[in-house]
Amino acid sequence: MTIRNVTVLGTGVLGAQIAFQTAYHGFAVTAYDIDDAAIEKAEQTFAWLAARYLATLKGADQAKIDAAMARISYATDLATAAKEADLVIEAIPESLDLKKKVYGELGTVAPAHTIFASNSSTLLPSAMAASTGRPEKFLALHFANEIWLHNVAEVMGHPGTDPAIYAQVVDFARAIDMVPIEIHKEKAGYVLNSLLVPFLQAAGELLVDGIAEPKSIDDTWRIATGSPKGPFEIYDIVGLMTAYHISSMGGEKQKKFAQLIKENYIDKGKLGVATGEGFYKYGK
Repeated sequence: MTIRNVTVLGTGVLGAQIAFQTAYHGFAVTAYDIDDAAIEKAEQTFAWLAARYLATLKGADQAKIDAAMARISYATDLATAAKEADLVIEAIPESLDLKKKVYGELGTVAPAHTIFASNSSTLLPSAMAASTGRPEKFLALHFANEIWLHNVAEVMGHPGTDPAIYAQVVDFARAIDMVPIEIHKEKAGYVLNSLLVPFLQAAGELLVDGIAEPKSIDDTWRIATGSPKGPFEIYDIVGLMTAYHISSMGGEKQKKFAQLIKENYIDKGKLGVATGEGFYKYGK
């Protein structure tokens, strides 16, 4: 089976990027979300991504952008979204119960040959595999933010994943200009977040403890290491809702950091780069 038609479930920060990157590299893409309002927002996000590709991606031009846009269709009905899919990439909120519910529905409406892949950044494929009804055709395919620039794709199966399916998804990742990172066994946090999350948590605890302000923490990291971004700049890129959800599941200091984010940023509509303001302000 050749992967030609790809459905992306969820058009949030990463879901929209996965859909656009896939369409940009020649695949027919169906972008699914829960209602018309979400689809309208997705269309705005794709327009924003088009501008970002033109501004930052070598070789991007208007003709390629227009062709990518033409390859994207939209659906708010799961059966319609999945009916011709060779691969479904799930990028819905990081809730195990929600993902299992969606996979239970998806398994009954998608064609028998369809491969399912989760973009989960923390949950293990084995925790969701049974709910798909096709565990041998299920695995994780995890992307970093700004995937057209930071183009790694972590591929992680579970003990029941068919090796041929795994290899096919690795090939797909290459076909959309990703560098596949083949993970040999299940690990919560995969490679990227196993490295990144402790770093971000340490920054959050410095803030909670009153050691320094976000800009000072970022300046210290960037100047001392030569890194292009500090931890609070990364928080803004990832999105403060994601930061809030992950921190809420941590220890005492992480819960305090989650509350700080909620009261000072989320409750005021400051969600990071996507809304134009988080720890920093951004031009729109």
